[in-house]
Amino acid sequence: MSLLQSARQLVRRDAAVASADYQRLLDLTKGVILYVEGVTVSFDGFKALNNLSLYIPDGQLRCIIGANGAGKTTLMDVITGKTRPDTGQVYFGQVINLLELSEPEIAEIGIGRKFQKPSVFEPLSVFQNLELAMKADKSVWASLRTKLTGEQFDRIHQVLYTIGLTEQSEQLAGALSHGQKQWLEIGMLLISDPKLLLVDEPVAGMTAQETERTAELLKSLAGERSVVVVEHDMEFVRSLDAPVTVLHQGSVLAEGSMDEVQANQAVIEVYLGGAE
Repeated sequence: MSLLQSARQLVRRDAAVASADYQRLLDLTKGVILYVEGVTVSFDGFKALNNLSLYIPDGQLRCIIGANGAGKTTLMDVITGKTRPDTGQVYFGQVINLLELSEPEIAEIGIGRKFQKPSVFEPLSVFQNLELAMKADKSVWASLRTKLTGEQFDRIHQVLYTIGLTEQSEQLAGALSHGQKQWLEIGMLLISDPKLLLVDEPVAGMTAQETERTAELLKSLAGERSVVVVEHDMEFVRSLDAPVTVLHQGSVLAEGSMDEVQANQAVIEVYLGGAE
């Protein structure tokens, strides 16, 4: 039986066990957690991604910027299995071929994705949202009727502390501010302890204070896991103080610190210069 076949059997078991077993298969000996190599995606002749190659080191916080249509969302779709590329390779660590896995399997192996609009269960409390995200049985009422173990209880409180919602644990999610809902959804991903977290425009619609808190949260998450942030707010990107990848017409245009990409003439011409 191949490594991939063994891993896929693990995914069909209990979610927590499958995730732990799959992460044991994750080979990070080269220090890179995500390999995107020569990926092309075409829609009716339009190349949303054009021979794109991108490498994310283990534990790194990375920002991806680019104008509308640059390929940011398509890249996230490819990594998470929503879109299959025409050509190219996408590996999670050295041996796990993401192109051979389904969307649910990719989520189970340790890749979490947060979309721009928060998606939480508003009639449930913050604590119950995290409890529901933890359970393998995704039936809402079946999950909430199952008694938590001490370890699960501690894990939820650890995540509450990380996302800064300990005091709101019994509050209904629907009563949270926009920023707090974003943090709760990040917490719902963190419950399963993903090794790679993809975050799409996390500060859209936030207050200045919420934006600052979100930057602190995302920076605190890097290290134990890799975090990829897609964002349009350049001041927020600068506050993250992380390596930046600039996409243009489906390819990588430039990479470096925020200062370096802002000084890059090609970037100025096709993206930043227009904003200025």
